Amino acid sequence: MKSDKTRPTSDKVKGALFSILTGYVQDAEVLDLFAGTGSLGIEALSRGAKEATFVDRSEECIKIIKENLIHTKLLEKAIIIRGNVSDVLKKLHLDGKSYDLIFLDPPYNKGLIAETLQLIETYGLLRQDGFIIAEKSIKDEVPERIGRLTLVSEHKYGDTALVRFKISEV
Repeated sequence: MKSDKTRPTSDKVKGALFSILTGYVQDAEVLDLFAGTGSLGIEALSRGAKEATFVDRSEECIKIIKENLIHTKLLEKAIIIRGNVSDVLKKLHLDGKSYDLIFLDPPYNKGLIAETLQLIETYGLLRQDGFIIAEKSIKDEVPERIGRLTLVSEHKYGDTALVRFKISEV
């Protein structure tokens, strides 16, 4: 199910994303930020992720995520949180959470990737061997480094790009 307020990841980009992540999804704990319909986290669950936490501020999106999880019979592996991403990240930190894979798919051209990466770094939410994958407009600029988070790859698909970050030693 889709919402008219979301920009779902295209099948081409989603396929490319999960081919990049081959070998990293199985048993992973996943955080899907700006989750929209939940398609990235749900795809990870369907490929063997242990658990996925979905975060979106839209009530409509939260409803759609839940419906999609029920439809795919993956609801029992999911945590759904409605709220502002920055507030939720702080709460996850206070709860001692960390993740193997973090997906970011914020609204394009608003500077939210850099801001969110900074919060993930500050709160230590990415595990040492984990990855952050952000979907962005090719026009969006992202820093090559934020704290210990380092840009390791960028793949372009038409007007969309996937950027991958990991933790590297300073």
